Amino acid sequence: MEIRKKYLPFGKPNFSAEEIEAVARVMRSGWIGMGKEVELFEQELSAFIGVKHVITINSCTSALHLALLVQGIGKDDEVIVPTLTWCSTANAAIYCRAKPVFCDVDAETMSLSVESILEKITENTKAVVVVHFGGLAFDVNELRKKLAPHITIIEDAAHAFGAEYQNGSKVGSSGNLTCFSFYANKNLSTGEGGAICTNDDNLAETLHSLVQQGMPVNAWLRFNNKNTIINSEPTHLGYKMNYTDLQASIGRVQLNRQEELKNKRQYIAEKYLTEIKSINSEIGFQADLLKNTHARHLFIIKLPKSKTAIMRDSFLLSMRKLNIGVTVHYRPLHSMKFYKNKFGNIELPVSEGLFNQIVTLPISSSMSKNDTNDVISALKKCSLSFANNY
Repeated sequence: MEIRKKYLPFGKPNFSAEEIEAVARVMRSGWIGMGKEVELFEQELSAFIGVKHVITINSCTSALHLALLVQGIGKDDEVIVPTLTWCSTANAAIYCRAKPVFCDVDAETMSLSVESILEKITENTKAVVVVHFGGLAFDVNELRKKLAPHITIIEDAAHAFGAEYQNGSKVGSSGNLTCFSFYANKNLSTGEGGAICTNDDNLAETLHSLVQQGMPVNAWLRFNNKNTIINSEPTHLGYKMNYTDLQASIGRVQLNRQEELKNKRQYIAEKYLTEIKSINSEIGFQADLLKNTHARHLFIIKLPKSKTAIMRDSFLLSMRKLNIGVTVHYRPLHSMKFYKNKFGNIELPVSEGLFNQIVTLPISSSMSKNDTNDVISALKKCSLSFANNY
């Protein structure tokens, strides 16, 4: 195949003229910080997800931090997290002076292994952070039945905006504190930012305050009330984690376009599945890629098993030389030097084995049919080379 002229990243936002005009409208208004657009975006997100409260925030990392904080997670508490995830999942526990306890994942779903979770529980376990890995919704209701009532479930849905639980409701509507990311490559993107979902009125009030330095009233209300001078002061220690109207204006348009953006990801996933099976029947996939339980944020293939990641890396680099931006999600956290030095060596064999096999293919709603065909052509060339060297 010919090498693509332009590098194809694994994830890229899809912004239209409508998002650009929305940003321009907010800039022309003169109010670009946390204001009416944020309020409207939160309301629209609540309606879309089917949850009582959505609190927008500057990142999913911050959302995870505050979710643990408001549940009382603190010094010497243990928080079980999957090792196959982005570092924010574990770091949020460390921010609270708690200890992240790494568990293994299921080989098919790549999400947490319930068996491994149960093995890791001690008298100090206070929370489990469920990662809806790649966009595949984890069955939180089944997990809840197996945990003691005092163990909190926090949902890391950074990959899973638009995914559905097994009962057909949207991820975020479970009643657990659920954290989303609106980073550049996410299914709903505002460049940066995130959100926390809850049905609890008191938690929502606390979270709204925490994201704005512990203030009981936000800047929009303080400076736009024509009838009363509001002299506000923090009631507790808070943080500078608020969202902005500039971001919210993009998000509101992205939310209205979700059906269109979802259909584009669905097309790519279907095309990949059909073509890859004909290229090499030994290549595996994450479970349920075509079901509504999956948001198709990531499309991960599993190359035939090898004893090391060397062959996988050779395959990955061959794809990149053809300007196809494949990558790996993720190196298991427990194998990284920082976490090993801090929490000791452990073995989690399923995650370690998967790491040697997995490759993330480009998938985004900005990809064209030609882009998709280029990925498939590159796969045909590189998977043959992998098979010959195996």
